[in-house]
Amino acid sequence: MNKKNLIQTHERIKPYIHNTPILTSKLIDEITGANLFFKCENFQKMGAFKMRGAANAIIKLSDEQRSKGVVTHSSGNFAQALSLAAKSLGVKAFIIMPSNAPQVKKDAVRGYGGIIIECEPTLLDRENAAKDIQVREGATFLHPSNDINVILGQGTACIELLENQPKLEYIFTPVGGGGLIAGTALAAHFFGKNCNVIGGEPFEVDDAFRSLQSGFIESNISSNTIADGLKTQLGDKNFPIIQQYVEKIIRVTEQEIIDAMRIIWERLKIVCEPSCAVALAALISEKDTFKNRKIGIIISGGNVDLNNLPF
Repeated sequence: MNKKNLIQTHERIKPYIHNTPILTSKLIDEITGANLFFKCENFQKMGAFKMRGAANAIIKLSDEQRSKGVVTHSSGNFAQALSLAAKSLGVKAFIIMPSNAPQVKKDAVRGYGGIIIECEPTLLDRENAAKDIQVREGATFLHPSNDINVILGQGTACIELLENQPKLEYIFTPVGGGGLIAGTALAAHFFGKNCNVIGGEPFEVDDAFRSLQSGFIESNISSNTIADGLKTQLGDKNFPIIQQYVEKIIRVTEQEIIDAMRIIWERLKIVCEPSCAVALAALISEKDTFKNRKIGIIISGGNVDLNNLPF
């Protein structure tokens, strides 16, 4: 991966994404003691950063591959992102979703043109259902986070942030499957000036924290977190990037996530989902370390169930 790869990716996907706004808040700066710049991917098409990676991954396919469609398994933002990106590019998108996925998410995927195939809510069933579609339809499988073209696409949010604020010293992102933090780390390395990337992760699903300690991709035994977008684990494509370019991962409690989410809603006046509040929660939990620093925070998404708010 090099700087040219990221520049080409950004140019490639510009017609299909928004260059999202960057917000500031003096009140949040006072709470943290730092100078913060929030890159608001909750204003991205379909409401999350994943539109970037999905668009890039589809554009990079051959004409023959596109003619047969794409398939992924996701119950969250990547399902919506791939559906919308595929629709924008005239490609069929088959979305494997667990039968217990919230109806609001199924409705959103259908609204974006995705073809839903339901399966039992286990990872093995999701993978098998995706393989069936690959065989039956000839569709190309696109992983939500462990795909180089997806990773490069996710890194473009950081490029835009650094174009606006080139002197950032740190960038915080949440960590789930690893696509966002890996892409951000690459972009910070190539476009930043001594800009370090730090991940935020719930204690309840701290596989990335443990993976960096052990040197191997770890799994989670429990997944009891409000940050439902962060229940996935790292992959063999993004983990080496994270090992090389991410400074550290800070773990946060469920209450810290809820408190940070509330601060974003109240002070920035924007809708964010619990998963994206983890980045701010991580900063607040170790705010003495980052006092007076210039810091970027990726607000990863705003697809929240308004009937199930934690406050």
